[in-house]
Amino acid sequence: MNSFTLLIISFICLAAGSALGYYSRQTIAKKQAGTIESKLHQKILKAKQDSELLIAEAKEKASQILESTKKETSERQHELFRTERVLLKRENILDQKLSAFDKEQKEFQEKIGKLKAIKESLESLRKEALENLERVSNLSKDEAKKELLQNLEQEYQKEILERIRKIEKEGWEEYEKKAKKILAVAIQKYGLSQAQEITTSSLALPSEEIKGRIIGKEGRNIRTLERLTGTEIIVDDAPETVVISGFDPIRRQIARTALEKLIKDGRIQPARIEEQVQAAEIEIVKQIKEAGETAVYDMGIVGFDPKLVQLLGRLKFRTSYGQNVLLHSIEVAHLASALASEIGADVLVCKKAGILHDIGKSVDHHIEGSHVNIGIKILEKFGVEKEVIDAMKSHHEEYPAESTEALLVQTADQISGARPGARKDTLENYLKRLEELEGIAKRFSGVEKAWALQAGREIRIFVKPEEIDDLAARNLAKAIANRIHEELKYPGEIKVNVIRETRVIEYAR
Repeated sequence: MNSFTLLIISFICLAAGSALGYYSRQTIAKKQAGTIESKLHQKILKAKQDSELLIAEAKEKASQILESTKKETSERQHELFRTERVLLKRENILDQKLSAFDKEQKEFQEKIGKLKAIKESLESLRKEALENLERVSNLSKDEAKKELLQNLEQEYQKEILERIRKIEKEGWEEYEKKAKKILAVAIQKYGLSQAQEITTSSLALPSEEIKGRIIGKEGRNIRTLERLTGTEIIVDDAPETVVISGFDPIRRQIARTALEKLIKDGRIQPARIEEQVQAAEIEIVKQIKEAGETAVYDMGIVGFDPKLVQLLGRLKFRTSYGQNVLLHSIEVAHLASALASEIGADVLVCKKAGILHDIGKSVDHHIEGSHVNIGIKILEKFGVEKEVIDAMKSHHEEYPAESTEALLVQTADQISGARPGARKDTLENYLKRLEELEGIAKRFSGVEKAWALQAGREIRIFVKPEEIDDLAARNLAKAIANRIHEELKYPGEIKVNVIRETRVIEYAR
């Protein structure tokens, strides 16, 4: 009984607790719901206020834009009205001008009609006057014109001739002034210092004692050097100086180079001299090549065959009346190109023709003919342009000048050679005499070398010992002396020195 009562009481307490819990939860839920609703309500109110504020601002901005648009539209309308008034005014002016132009055109047409009528009337009157004149003079129009011109020509013939002569004179004077001005400009553009070529070279020695070593025992060193180079080595009382004498610049340069190498080396004896002379000859060949390349490079010319450039370099050791031929050729090229630029001729053709105009002189000792003809053959062989050959071949007037460039090269050559101090005729004649002297000796069989020395007072001849014996050497000297006496004119006497030297070389192995 007690247990049942407790169970019932427990159920009752459980139900009362459940009801009480439910009621408490409902109460709390209602309170929370009331709080959320109030917050939502506040947010809704705020959103309404914000939207009303935005709408008010939008309305205000729209009102301002509308007002601005109305104002701008009004201004544009006024501008359009003003433009329309201007256009109407211009249209009225154009209408007035068109009407005035139409009126003037009409008046002009009327005047043209009147002029045509007057012209026709004058033409008929002129024809009538001509007919009357022909009828009176018994001459036609052409006959009268011819007779009138003849009378005028006879009356004013002297005056016409005098005027023609005056015009020609003034024209030639003007041409001469212009030509002189062009020549002066060309010469001023290029000024080359010119030094006369001489037949001696001086070599400074480091000390006086070296002179004895150059001479050698019983003079064998100096004789060997003279024999190999074809020059005369003068060792005199001049302090620390040796003079190399010879008319051929290449021989002098070989002797100078070899002697410099021997002095620097210190071993001066015949075998060493031969080695250094051979080395000097090779070096001179290099100098010739470099001289040609430098000349072509300085002139700005490209495309020449290397062999042609080397022939050009040989002119460094060639003189013409005492003037260095390579320097002369460079000067002619500069002057001819300057003249060409002044008158509008081909500058490049003048440059090439100027620098190559004396190319024949590089080999004229070995080939018969004038240096002009030799030069033409050389240039044709190396494929030089025909216009260049035509421009260079007439520089001595052996061929007629076929182009303006030919005349310019001819003029430049004359300017270069005619400058004061550029050339010396007596030196050229002296060099030719020495060349002829050597040439006479070389024509005899058995002669190996022939050198003209001591200003042509001695000719030193080296013979082939296997062909010429001692007796034949004596006879050869006499024969050469007789030939020189017959063919050359010279003051004083010439010593003919025939040298026969036998060398036997063996090697110990």
